[in-house]
Amino acid sequence: MRAARYHDYGSADVLAVEDVPEPHAGPGEIRIKVTAASVNPVDWKLRSGAGRAAFPVAFPAIPGRDAAGVVDEVGPDVTGVTVGDRVFGLGGLFGASAEYATLTAWAPVPDPWTLEQAAGAGLAVATAGRGLDALGDLSGRTLLIEAAAGGVGSAAVAMAVARGAVVIGTASEGKHAFLRGLGAVPTTYGEGLAGRVRELAPGGVDLALDAAASGSLADLVAITGSADRVVTVADAARAAELGVRHYYAENDSTVLAEGAALGARGGYAPYLAATYPLDRIAEAHREAELGHTQGKIVVTL
Repeated sequence: MRAARYHDYGSADVLAVEDVPEPHAGPGEIRIKVTAASVNPVDWKLRSGAGRAAFPVAFPAIPGRDAAGVVDEVGPDVTGVTVGDRVFGLGGLFGASAEYATLTAWAPVPDPWTLEQAAGAGLAVATAGRGLDALGDLSGRTLLIEAAAGGVGSAAVAMAVARGAVVIGTASEGKHAFLRGLGAVPTTYGEGLAGRVRELAPGGVDLALDAAASGSLADLVAITGSADRVVTVADAARAAELGVRHYYAENDSTVLAEGAALGARGGYAPYLAATYPLDRIAEAHREAELGHTQGKIVVTL
C-alpha cells in the first residue's frame, strides 16, 4: 500500500510517500480503507523530535492518529460494525496517513458529513470530550474555551453547548462569525482577556478549557478563581506549574459516538481549513506547524 513515512526526525521534508506492507485488524480492531486522515499538532511534534522525551519514535514511522474510511476488515471480538460501514476513529499515535489503517475506537460517520470532514473529527472530538468530562456537569454553567476556533476548540464548543453550557470562546476577530454559528459568544484572546470576559459574563465564569498552549493558563485561573476550575488539553508543562489539570485524548468509542450523534442532528460539522492529497503531505504538515488553523487539515487518499 502507499503510505507517508519518515525515517528520522526533521522538518516536513523528511516525509516521503512509499510502498509499505498493509496492516491487518487484530483483536478489538477494525481496518479501514482510508479516504482521508487528519493532520494534528502531535504529528509534526513527533516528526520533528519535539516530543521525543515523552514519545520516542520507532522508525520508520507513518504519521497520523485518526482517519475516516470504509471498513474492510473486522478483528476478533469486535461487534456492531461490518465490512462496508463508513466510520471515523483513532488508532495508535502512528499509521493513519496510509491507504489502509487499523482503528481501536470508532463511530459511524453521520449522514451530513463527508468522509473528509469525518477524518477531521476523531482526535478533535476525543480530546474535547476528555477535557469537558473532566470539568463535570456543564448544564447551566458558563464555560470559557481558549482557542475555540481550532479543531479541538470548535468540537469542544459544539459539545459543551449540547451539554447545556453557556460558552464564551476566544479567537481572532475573523473567526468570530464561525464561533457564533457554533453557539458560542466570541471574544478575542490575549492581553485584557479578563476585562472582556467580565463584560460578557458579569456573573462570572465557572469553568475554563484551554485548547491551545497559548500561555493563557494563569489568566484562565484568575478569571475562574481557582486552578481546580481549569483544564488544559494542550499545555502540560505550564499546567504542572499552576496546579491545573492536564489531559490527553483517549481512544474512547463512546465520546466519538457523542460527536457523531451531534453531527447527525446538525449540531456539529468538522470545519476543514485545507485538504491535501497524500503526495503533498509535507505541505499539510508545514501549514499545521503555523499554529493558527481554523478547523482541521486533512490529507486524502
